[in-house]
Amino acid sequence: MKTVEQGKKIDPITAQVIRGALENVAIEMGHKLARMSYSSIIRESEDFGCALVDVNNQQLCESSHSTPLQSGPIPGYVRGIRKIMAERGDEFADGDVIMHNSAYHGASHGPDIGFCVPVFYKGELIGFSVTTAHHLDVGALTPGSCGIVDAVDAYAEGLQFKAIKVYDKGRKNEYVWHMLRDNIRASDMVVGDMEAQIAAAKIGAQRYLEIVEKYGLETVLAASDDLMSYSETMMRSAIEKLPDGVYAAEGFLDGYLDSPDPAKRNLKIAVTVTIDGSDMTIDLTGTAPQIDDRPINMPLEGTVDCAIYLTLRSILLDSTIYGTIPQNSGLTRPVRIVAPKGTLCNPIFPAPTIARFGSGNIVADTLMKALSQVVPRQVSAGVGNLNVIAFSGLKGEDYWVYMDIMEGSYGGRSGKDGMDAVDTLYANTRNNPIEDIESHYPLRINRYELRNDGSGAGKWRGGLGSVREVSFLAPSSFSVEGEGHAHAPWGFSGGEDGKVGSLSLNPGIEGEEALPSKIPNRRAKEGDTLQLVGPSGGGYGNPMERDAELVLADVLDEYISRETARDKYGVIIMDSGEIDYEATSKVRK
Repeated sequence: MKTVEQGKKIDPITAQVIRGALENVAIEMGHKLARMSYSSIIRESEDFGCALVDVNNQQLCESSHSTPLQSGPIPGYVRGIRKIMAERGDEFADGDVIMHNSAYHGASHGPDIGFCVPVFYKGELIGFSVTTAHHLDVGALTPGSCGIVDAVDAYAEGLQFKAIKVYDKGRKNEYVWHMLRDNIRASDMVVGDMEAQIAAAKIGAQRYLEIVEKYGLETVLAASDDLMSYSETMMRSAIEKLPDGVYAAEGFLDGYLDSPDPAKRNLKIAVTVTIDGSDMTIDLTGTAPQIDDRPINMPLEGTVDCAIYLTLRSILLDSTIYGTIPQNSGLTRPVRIVAPKGTLCNPIFPAPTIARFGSGNIVADTLMKALSQVVPRQVSAGVGNLNVIAFSGLKGEDYWVYMDIMEGSYGGRSGKDGMDAVDTLYANTRNNPIEDIESHYPLRINRYELRNDGSGAGKWRGGLGSVREVSFLAPSSFSVEGEGHAHAPWGFSGGEDGKVGSLSLNPGIEGEEALPSKIPNRRAKEGDTLQLVGPSGGGYGNPMERDAELVLADVLDEYISRETARDKYGVIIMDSGEIDYEATSKVRK
């Protein structure tokens, strides 16, 4: 195993040149993966990750335009693959491609399948090129790979791949590929995405070798070590500026709102942050116990750790202030995570985990709430969570499957309103264009707009959630994995809480049905309409201190009503559309 000589130095210019070269490799991998993919979840939403990892399982770089929940877990994928292979007595060889998706061996959850290409230089293993991506079906009990909210264990969530060599020394394992096509719905699309991942990972391996051949292995390793030390130093410096102490917060998941079992509803996430010099401990003790037969449990490695690292990096090392810090494993060294086994944040196999998405966002949001006690100007108020919907149906003998990410919203921030209708925290995916949806699937988008009067009032208002209505043009099915229908995003520093989301079938007509935030696979008739209303972020600061002109602008943009302007912000707007400053002054006093 190749390591850097103790104390070996490298000049900073060379280190930065190699940093740029490594980052460009990951960016190229990402662009080419998106261009080669078949599904909209990768092509349009960019729900994928690409990274290079060294022989010590440390991440060297990641694709900047992919989601943190895909790129962040990649070192864990490699650790899991190596652990399993060591237990089996297996070894890496030049030409291998390893497929992996075990949520209890580093993967984020089953549908996020990783493809790992070991990189050899002069016969020596020097690292790994890895791509991950969300796949639209992995052979679970119902169509799609999200909304499987009724899986009773890990085996019900779909096919499990634990360090499977799909290429062995360059030779394709045809039997594995036959098994994939035989057990996955919409297999042409899914297998096509997998092949795109492999091609992108091979590109990454080739480019990494080109860098090593140009600069020399010792120089590249020394540069990587220097860059990780720099990232660690920056994170430690940011932590050291904070006052030592213990800071705690609680958040809550909807859980299963329609369940008769109270142990499956309103589930607590507890976060305690301890700052001691340049070290930080994130303790999740007090979090609700795992649910043995429902899949909202979160893998500690692959989901919980990524939610924590992403939140800390975003808040403490804001790129607008610090510039672009190298994204590598050095950033995580000052942080220790404590998560008792058997809880939602560290479940015990075979507890299911496929629907861990919304849960992990609550972990990130609750950590931010705890940090608000020490860095109040660097956090937002409570964040509106996302919903993920799987649509599916049969066209002859073949399935069509589509996954839609219903964006959330951010809370207000110091000096800025919350962002409207965006993917939040560790998601960072993009919405799918209506034209793409309607041209590929028997679905029609009747309504897609910002929510009226939805944001939490504040000096800086919360972001608005969105409203989307989808009609079925043919008999189909749908399933929903959502959060934020029972617990509103928190307001901060005098700001009001945001608004919860909702879900309904056939709204506004006879037979309308209100639905909970999690729906297992359900049939829909031709002509049925599903309405989704996303949560809106919490407000930041006293609403009565909001600039009256900003309140007027929100009324003119139809973000809020004149009544809300009067009742929440104390701003009186006349029929002429102008502010009555005298009346406003009286109300605000």
